[in-house]
Amino acid sequence: MEDSIMISSDSSVPFHNRAFSCIGSSRMGLALTREYQEELKYVQERLHFTHIRAHGLFCDDMGICRRRDGKLVFCFTYLDRVIDFYLSLGLRPFLELGFMPEALASGTQTVFVWKGNVTPPREQQEWAELVQATLRHLIDRYGAETAVQWPIEVWNEPNLDIFWSGADKDAYFTLFQTTFRAVQGVDSRFQVCGPAVCGGDDEVWIRDFLQYCREQGLAVDAITRHHYTIERPIKKGEYAYSALMDPEAGFASLRTTREIIDSFPEYRGLPVHLTEFNTSYTSRGVIHDTTLNAALLAQQLSRLGDVNESYSYWTFGDLFEEEGVPSALFHGGFGLVTQGCIPKPAFWTFAFYRQLRQVCRCRYRDEKCIVLERNGDFQGILWNTGSEERTVSVCVPCRAGQAYLLLKRLIAEGCGDPLKLWHDLGEPPYPSQEVLQLLRDAAVPLTSSERVTPEEKQQALVFRLPPCAVLFFTWKICPLVPDTGYEYETAISEGTK
Repeated sequence: MEDSIMISSDSSVPFHNRAFSCIGSSRMGLALTREYQEELKYVQERLHFTHIRAHGLFCDDMGICRRRDGKLVFCFTYLDRVIDFYLSLGLRPFLELGFMPEALASGTQTVFVWKGNVTPPREQQEWAELVQATLRHLIDRYGAETAVQWPIEVWNEPNLDIFWSGADKDAYFTLFQTTFRAVQGVDSRFQVCGPAVCGGDDEVWIRDFLQYCREQGLAVDAITRHHYTIERPIKKGEYAYSALMDPEAGFASLRTTREIIDSFPEYRGLPVHLTEFNTSYTSRGVIHDTTLNAALLAQQLSRLGDVNESYSYWTFGDLFEEEGVPSALFHGGFGLVTQGCIPKPAFWTFAFYRQLRQVCRCRYRDEKCIVLERNGDFQGILWNTGSEERTVSVCVPCRAGQAYLLLKRLIAEGCGDPLKLWHDLGEPPYPSQEVLQLLRDAAVPLTSSERVTPEEKQQALVFRLPPCAVLFFTWKICPLVPDTGYEYETAISEGTK
């Protein structure tokens, strides 16, 4: 199979690269551990996200809210440590308010092995007191001008009864109104977002949510929702195997959200934040560790900016205990990296899109590739989500007689694919430091290069993409500037005569 693409020097295609606006995190309490901090530091130093969103801000392991002698008392010691760490890495928190502290909870229903309480507060006023105390503390410690830049999301996936008792829409709307007015009472510049829904009846929830906000006079600042791209998974043991959703159906759902919002005149143009997105929505989704995941994400990142202000990959690392402590190094965790800061193939998809941010004009984009140009230099990403090899010819404008560099970086089975090496090593669940280093060494793209001097004003760049692959390329003018007397061709042929 071969595709041919012609790039024009005057073509222009809309493209909004917002891949680094936010990154997801496991529960906030884990941010106090060394491994969490090492993994986040590794990712952030290389990919440079702007915000970070985590579950569990108000869970009891953070120690923020408890009751003493019948009265609520607040403690922000752990919160300060977490926020200080985030800020030291250049990350701003995207504050997800949840889950319910035991001191406020109306029931005992919990989610995950770490038992996040998912029931409404016994008293709305006590929830408002908790929210206001937390925001006032953040303002006192970090300054109002800084703190008000941190978006606030009310709860997580209340349309699913595992995350909100009974998936009670009216109860959630009441909680949102209480929260919105509490936040406004502290500083009206805070941005308050909702309803943070995921799948299923998300369209009904978003429409009803906006209708409720209209009736209550709530000037909600943004709509939040989640976006996963698989069908219901099949479980084998503790692992989840998933059929892929038609990607166009997923993009259509995102456009529907935009259309629903714009159907309300007072909310038209309101930003949409995807506060979670990935392929599988389970932390044992084996697809997460594969090169196919990297290719699917390349496709997603090329288009998610079309109708969304931001989108947050779920998550940066595999230190994640929703379904318990993982018993194997590669276990289908959400992370861009796994234990020992070993980057997975999906990490490199983000690294490639990070490099695209340095380029100005999008010259071409379709469902299989994207190409950008700046001052005659081209960069692009191509992906193959299929099971057969694909060849792509990209014809770009160039200067005849000028020396160019074609640089390629490939992620495919066996290239930047530590999962395969781990499998070939016998799938050791608790690898030694020596094996971890071996896996890190293998977890880099295959890099190749060639020098080309075009004879015409167009040059066909031919790329071979194996199944389930992502390829990043750079095509740029690169004159040769050898030292006096140095001859590369002679050097590499030395001793072969």
